[in-house]
This record gives sequence, structure tokens and C-alpha cells, in this order.
Amino acid sequence: MTDSVFNFELKDNDIAVVTIDVPGEKMNTLRASFVDELNEVLQKATSERVKGLVFISGKADNFIAGADIKMLDSAQTRDDALYLSKTCHDVFAQMAAMPFTTVAALHGATLGGGLEFALACDYRVCSDADITKLGLPEVQLGLLPGGGGTQRLPKLVGIQKALEWTLTGKQVRAKQALKAGLVNQCVPQSILLTAALKQALKGKVKSVKPKLDRVSQLLEGNPFGRNIIFKKAADNVTKKTGGHYPAPYAIIKAIRASVEMDSQRAYQVEADGFADLCMSSQSKALRGIFFATTEMKKEWQVEDKSSISHVAVLGGGLMGAGIAHVSACKASARVRIKDVASEGVSKALNYSYKILSKKQKRRILSSAELQLQMNRITGVTDYSGFKHTQIAIEAVFEDLSLKQSMVADIEANTNEQTIFASNTSSLPIHQIAEKAARPENVIGLHYFSPVEKMPLVEVIPHAGTSEQVIAKVVSFARKQGKTPIVVKDKAGFYVNRILAPYVNEAANLLLAGEPIEKIDQALVEFGFPVGPLTLLDEVGIDIGSKIAPILENELGERFKAPDAFNKLIAAKRLGRKTGKGFYLYGAKDKKVDESIYDLLGISVSPKLNKEEIAERCVSQMLNEAARCLDEGIIASARDGDIGAIFGIGFPPFLGGPFSYMDKLGAAQLASRLATFAEKNTAFTPAEALVTMAENKTVYY
Repeated sequence: MTDSVFNFELKDNDIAVVTIDVPGEKMNTLRASFVDELNEVLQKATSERVKGLVFISGKADNFIAGADIKMLDSAQTRDDALYLSKTCHDVFAQMAAMPFTTVAALHGATLGGGLEFALACDYRVCSDADITKLGLPEVQLGLLPGGGGTQRLPKLVGIQKALEWTLTGKQVRAKQALKAGLVNQCVPQSILLTAALKQALKGKVKSVKPKLDRVSQLLEGNPFGRNIIFKKAADNVTKKTGGHYPAPYAIIKAIRASVEMDSQRAYQVEADGFADLCMSSQSKALRGIFFATTEMKKEWQVEDKSSISHVAVLGGGLMGAGIAHVSACKASARVRIKDVASEGVSKALNYSYKILSKKQKRRILSSAELQLQMNRITGVTDYSGFKHTQIAIEAVFEDLSLKQSMVADIEANTNEQTIFASNTSSLPIHQIAEKAARPENVIGLHYFSPVEKMPLVEVIPHAGTSEQVIAKVVSFARKQGKTPIVVKDKAGFYVNRILAPYVNEAANLLLAGEPIEKIDQALVEFGFPVGPLTLLDEVGIDIGSKIAPILENELGERFKAPDAFNKLIAAKRLGRKTGKGFYLYGAKDKKVDESIYDLLGISVSPKLNKEEIAERCVSQMLNEAARCLDEGIIASARDGDIGAIFGIGFPPFLGGPFSYMDKLGAAQLASRLATFAEKNTAFTPAEALVTMAENKTVYY
């Protein structure tokens, strides 16, 4: 079976080793062809009367990283999806029923169907390497584990851990897996196969009970306690997702079936749940996001393989500190922070230390690793030690002359190849590059706050930026753990440009008498993580007010921000950072400060329902997104969807603004906008939308 994914080799003591290695691929992923080949392996092992069978990967950094998502997309009907799940159930059941011992030797990513494969074995031995992670992340694609994961996992780790892991898609490390009872042994990679071979000689595993503390045993051991657990899990899901995603509820139902039904019926619940979810619009949208981000990784490949290893960050504020952190701790670069004051440098260093300390307390990092990562970051108040800088990332406030002077300073204190990247949120990059001696090295690199958490970065070349610089910056952003989108150099770029009219409309609704909490709640119920007024408070009302005039000046009257913002700034209501904005911020909670209505001269008189509020705000965002694509601000609808989801939390289950516009239909959206435009010309439908409505075309 040398050409097979499963390569069978008989060892001493009648133990067989099966090496799993998908030819020509970096990762092992479960495919439809696995079933027949695995059946052949099991028959061969039976005919040769082996005493044990060890499965190990031929890949350097993964056992099986999950199912091939394309296989799921090929399921055209619910019956097709049901067949996939039941076929997995059958082959894994056959594996579990073998008369000899089966052992999975796990190193690297063991996820989704890969972990379900391992769960069907009698024993699991894993390496203690940092890259060894086990999990069932199907919920992130709007699915449930369809290969027996919801049935076998609770029996090993208990109901509560199984719920926690499957509802979040959490990936657990080797030592956590051992402690929870998910694996039987955790050893250095060098002896992984040896340990697995020894385990294979032990004979079939006897039934085991999960390693639970006394309280968990009491809760999980009786129907009343289990009812509390499942109800709490469902309540938490509703609280976190607003009920927009069916997958978590289906997972709870399947795990409940695993402890309350006979095996045959319980497995049927899992298969039915998997089939329903596979056909759901939410899962299709989430799988679309997965394919889009995978596709994007193939673009802007660097020809020059020398990666960026020396980074300067100009400005030690929150943005600068976050950029320094991801550069040092994710991209493993040496980082030099420059700030006008040594206090700014200290705060930036402390920012990284706090993040790393939390990881150390949770035992994700050792103290030696913490020290190693902190040693990559240094700071100065001048330009000493900048000679070898490959990229200088500027993160100071929005002032064109200041940014231009920084370009000059970097050109004077570094070398001819040094890239200057501006973290501006609105100033056009060609203006920042205007006085540069080497404008081909100037580019925009717009991060979102907090930098270490937000996955998106906008890469903004101006007309004179070299292609090589664009490719290098995109590559570096990926190493920082970001999803980069390349956008055109025009005020607001893409994300802030579609965000501004959305936020402005929320402010207009407030001034028209709609209550603050009602506006925010309407957009949260629509699917955004926070409402627009909360978002303004988080970003800082003063930041928004600085961006608005730039957008209005470059793009026209429709970007004019309500004058009310100036009253808030004058009253020092800047948002969370000053303890008050639209909300008052206490030690643990926030609440609307009713005095804000008097300050803004508002008489609260609700007229619209929440659906109408969401419709008005979101329509503005969609309209501007259509203009952005039409003007070439973004290269494709795909980039626009990813930018909005990862940059401002556009509801992932809707697939992004362009996917959502396809779902609504251009004609319906254009008609809706035209109706709103009768009272406010800012709603005038984009020409592109009107044309699409007339021609009955779609984005995808």
C-alpha cells in the first residue's frame, strides 16, 4: 500500500505501524477516499493477526488537521451530508471494535475529524511539543463534530469540559489533554512511537470514567444536575451569539443525547445535526470566510525570501505598544520602540509584559519564554540603533506635518531599503509620502485596536509604492498573525470609510430622539459584537471627530459628522478613556448617563422599532461598500467581506456586506435607500447598486 494515504508496516511483537501521509500536501486532512483505504488497513491487520495497531503521521507538524472543507462543500443535499457523517460513524465504530489494540500517536495539530479518528482508538499518546494541539473546532465553521466527537468526548473528559471545548472550538495543549483524560500519555516527540508501541502491547482498554472533581461528579451523575449544566450552556450561547448561530444548540443537543440516549439513537442525533448544519446559510457563510482567507494567503507572495526581522515602532501609545507586541511575540522580530519620553517607552514595554504574564499564569508560556520574548523589545527616545531597521511603523496622532517629518527622520537614520509604514486611519498615504526622498518605500499599514486581538490590517500603497514593498509588508503582516487586505489610497481607505456613515446614522437617530441603549441593542441584535455608540465610546469620540473632517473634505457632504460630537468633546466626554461618553463607566459596568440628553438638547421620543434602526444604519454601510468596490478601493467583493468582518465585526453568519447584498438583492437595497433618500440625500443609492438592480446582477 505504498501509494496509499495509509502506509502499513509490521514491526516486532506483531505490532503494525500505519503512517498517515496524504501525498503532495503539507497537512493531512480527512477525505472521502479515507474510508475505503482505512477499511483495507483494518482488514489487512485482521488477516495478519496483529496484536496492536499504531497510527502515526508522516507529516512534521500535524497528525490529521481536520476534514477537507471542500469535501463538505461537495455535499449538495442534506442526504449527502448525512451520508458523510454516517460513513465516518461506521468506519470509526469498526476501528473501535477491532479485536486488537489501536493506538493514535499524536504530534502537532490533531483537530476536528483528526481528533475524532484518535478518539475511536483504544489509546492516545501525544507529544509534549508546543505545536501539539487537540480540539474539535467545527463550531467555527457553523458545524458540529460529525464523526462521533460529541459522543466519545464526554465519556473521556466529562460533560462540562466537552461542552466548553466543542462550543468554543478550543484547542488544548498536550499537558491539558493529559490532565483532562483526553490522552493516556504525554511524552517527548523523540520517544512518541516507542511509547505508542508499548501502549499497543497493553491489550484493549477497559472502560474509563472521566477525571472529575467531586462537584462535577455530583452534577453530571444525575438528571437534575445535568439539566442545570445543559440549560446554563444554552443560556450562555444565547447571551454570546444572540441566537444567530444554530451550531452551538445542535452541539448541546448531541452531547445531551450521548448521556441520555442509547448509542444508536444518540449517534443519529449527531448525524442529523451535522446534516442540517451543513446545509444551513450560516455554515455556508462561515465556510466561505474560511475559503476566502485561505485564498488570500496565496496572494502577494514575496520574491525576496529575506523576511523582516528588525522593526522600529514610532510612538509608545496604545497602538504603538500593540504593534510592538505582535511584531516581537508573533512575528519574532527584534523591535525598537521610539517615543519622545522615556515614560512612553516604559508603558509600551509594560503593555507586552502584562499580556505575556497572563499567558505565563495560564501556563501557556514558561518564564524562560516570557523573558525571551521581552528581550526582543527595546526602547529609546532618539534614533540610536536604527541603522539595521527593515521597517519603521509610525503610530502617532493624525497630523500630516508630523508624519512627514517622521518619514524624513527615518530616511536620515536608517538605510536605503528601510520601509516606512504609517498606521494612519484616514490621511492619504500619497500626502505622507509627498516630501519623501524614497517615496517607493512609503506605505500605509492600518491596524485596529486592540492590535493584539483584532485580526485585520489594511495595507495601503500609494501610486508610487513599489510592488516589492507591498509584498514584503503583506508577508510581515501575516507573520504578525493578521489577515491583510490591500486597499487603495483614498481618505478613510475601506474599513473607516464604510464605518463612518454607519456611525453617523446612529448619531442622527439619537438626535432624532431614539434612546442610546435602544440604538446599540438594535445593532447587537442584528449581529454586530457591540452597538455603534458603544463602539464610538471604545474608540474615542475625539478620534472619530478628527477623522470626520478628512473624510468630508475628500469625499463630500455625506460624510459630515453631526455637530453634537463637538459638544461631547467640549464636555470632555471622550468615551471609556475619560470614564464617560454616551455611557458612564464604573469599575465593572456601564450605564447611560441621562444628563447626555440635556447636553445634546435631545427630547427622547422613540419612533422606530429595532429592525428599522438596524436597517437604516446597515443600509448606509452597504451603500458605501458598493461605492468602494466600484471605485477600486478594494480589489474584490471577497476582500470587502473579509475587511468588514475582521475589521469591524460585521456579522460573520451573513458572510460580509457583499454576500449580504446578494442575499437582499440589489433591487431591494436600492429601493430601500431611495426611500430613505427622500428625507436625507446621504442615502442616495450608489450608481453601482442602481446598475446592478437594472441588470439583475450579483457580486458572487
